[in-house]
Amino acid sequence: MTRRFPRPRRVVVKVGSASLRGPDGVDRAFLDDLVGQLARVGQRGSEVVLVSSGAVAAGLGGLGLPRRPPDLPSLQAAASVGQGKLLHAYADAFAPYGQAVGQVLLTPSDVTDRTRYLNARNTFERLLRYRAVPVVNENDTVATDELRFGDNDRLAALVASMLGAELLLLLSDVEGVLTARPGADVAPRVVPQLDDPAEVARYDFGGSSAVGTGGMASKVEAARIAWFSSCHTVLAAARRPQVVEDAVTGHEVGTWFPPSPSRPESRKLWIAFAQQPSGAVEVDAGAVDALLRRGTSLLAAGVVAVHGTFAAGDPVDVRGPDGHIVARGLSAFDAATLSGLRGRRQAEVADSLAVADPPEVIHRDQLIVLGAPGQPR
Repeated sequence: MTRRFPRPRRVVVKVGSASLRGPDGVDRAFLDDLVGQLARVGQRGSEVVLVSSGAVAAGLGGLGLPRRPPDLPSLQAAASVGQGKLLHAYADAFAPYGQAVGQVLLTPSDVTDRTRYLNARNTFERLLRYRAVPVVNENDTVATDELRFGDNDRLAALVASMLGAELLLLLSDVEGVLTARPGADVAPRVVPQLDDPAEVARYDFGGSSAVGTGGMASKVEAARIAWFSSCHTVLAAARRPQVVEDAVTGHEVGTWFPPSPSRPESRKLWIAFAQQPSGAVEVDAGAVDALLRRGTSLLAAGVVAVHGTFAAGDPVDVRGPDGHIVARGLSAFDAATLSGLRGRRQAEVADSLAVADPPEVIHRDQLIVLGAPGQPR
């Protein structure tokens, strides 16, 4: 049988809340089976990182809540209660295989800062060196944007990017990308391969649940991040027998998204995808050429307009004269200040700010070019 790809050295597996949820919070039979598969994958030579949703779902019962609450404080309280229960369940399940688990809680700010990013990566690398399984989740007890926008599909893709994983396996309550909505007149089939994540728009019949927050859109975004990261992505049903072992060995399960042949620096992918852009700057054709062809920083002289409200250090899109996104990066200025500096040469910026050496609007080390379709830089 032809396999999709060789056995990966490092795998990031994400499991969703809907798959983990049981009558009393966590479905231990499912969790034990999943852990058994992960342990066997590890025993056969692939390092495994587990990104697990389910903290909120695991905490609902302890707080006497029948369903996921709509307000942020209650979500954070449920996550606080559930995170410990979930990690304890994983620790118990991995123990018979002689493997420890290590909890890693992340927010985007932990990795857009260079020092914190390196610390996070070093923690992962050390856990894997000791054959411990990192169990990753968003830091839901203090986060706001993550609970509001997200789910762990994006987080899993970013962790895969950070660690140079060769495979991202998204386990869900759907079998993959389907050709028709379940229950339609024509029986739906799983689309076995999509070379471009954008093609999912033709088949977007994926579901979400009352427990989780995901859906097909978040999985497509995760596949897009993994594509940029030169990482294979497989979307498959969590409760399919041996799904992890079959996916890791390259057998045809779910929908496969092959990767790009090249990738930018991992931290730049975090800049591009870890947070939603807070605004945008419009630049002239000369600035577009400088960013695309010469790999320069963005200077105030090339900025023609500022859109949105953002603070210094926030991610912003860089748009060309045609409105298309050229790049994304961390702005050195807030929106109001940048609006006053647009179009000025660096000497004029220095005079306006009364500093000898003013910063670039976006330094090239804080910027990723996305403007050439299908060609990350």
